[in-house]
Amino acid sequence: MEKTLQELTEFLKGKLEDNGKNLVVKGVNGLIEAGPNDISFAVPPHVDKCHLSKAGVMVLAYDDSGLTDRPVIRVENPRLAFAALLELFRSKSDVERVVSKYAFVAPNAKIGKNVAIQPFAVVESGAEISDNTVIYSHAYVGKDVKIGADCIIYPNATIREDSVLGDRVIIQSGSVIGGDGFGFITTNGKHSKVMQAGNVIIEDDVEIGCNTCIDRATAGSTIVGAGTKIDNLVHLGHNDVLGKNCLVVAHVGISGSVTAGDNCTFGGQVGTVGHIKIGDNCTFVGRTGITNDVPSNSVMGGFPARDHKEWLRHEAILRKVSDLIK
Repeated sequence: MEKTLQELTEFLKGKLEDNGKNLVVKGVNGLIEAGPNDISFAVPPHVDKCHLSKAGVMVLAYDDSGLTDRPVIRVENPRLAFAALLELFRSKSDVERVVSKYAFVAPNAKIGKNVAIQPFAVVESGAEISDNTVIYSHAYVGKDVKIGADCIIYPNATIREDSVLGDRVIIQSGSVIGGDGFGFITTNGKHSKVMQAGNVIIEDDVEIGCNTCIDRATAGSTIVGAGTKIDNLVHLGHNDVLGKNCLVVAHVGISGSVTAGDNCTFGGQVGTVGHIKIGDNCTFVGRTGITNDVPSNSVMGGFPARDHKEWLRHEAILRKVSDLIK
């Protein structure tokens, strides 16, 4: 794909500061990797270093000082612009919108319009797949599962029985939606399984990363709210309720029956105890251990979790302990 500077400026709804009117852009790349025919972007604190990049054109915010040695496209949000450019230049893989003769689709499954089901995928009885959804090879869609429109289920993803997915949901490879929750009763040293009779509900515009596991509820539903994005290797326990537009980074483990509000961010390796409530707009830095209820608008770190600034002060003091002992 090739685009002129003017075409890219119109696409991004930006303002062009042009020192290279004849430049043809052939790709999009990061600051270090970009070449003379690539477009890249920078945000603070990297703006001061973008002159070191070989990119032919840069995307910067309106208020960022910068380059005079090459074309610059000014936009409100360079990160959003870069994401749009990646979509524009990415070579889209065309998926044939047919149900492969090598897939297993139960006779009573309901398949919408313009759906692709690739070879060796399995769609069990009672399942419903809405319009424009793609089920890749070796994906498993269990009995009575409901999948909304414009979803993508990548290879080797598993969606267990009774799960419900909204529209525009993306399930990456290796994820398991609706596996049994970790429910056992211990009597006289013997662990007896408690039937996990609930389901999982994934609302609209959720993306779930590779090898993430979201357990079905013991009774009722495990719920992931609309717009939430979950990274790879995350575990949500049974009966968890995760709010809208949350971000959950890799290796997070949320124990069963936790309720988290909207717009919460869980950094890498955050863990929780079970049966707690977390308010809206909370942020937990990496490796935070959440052991109690958390009010809305909290920023926390450490184990056990406490106010982030307090935790930083505590860590700074700990580093001086050896000197104090001396």
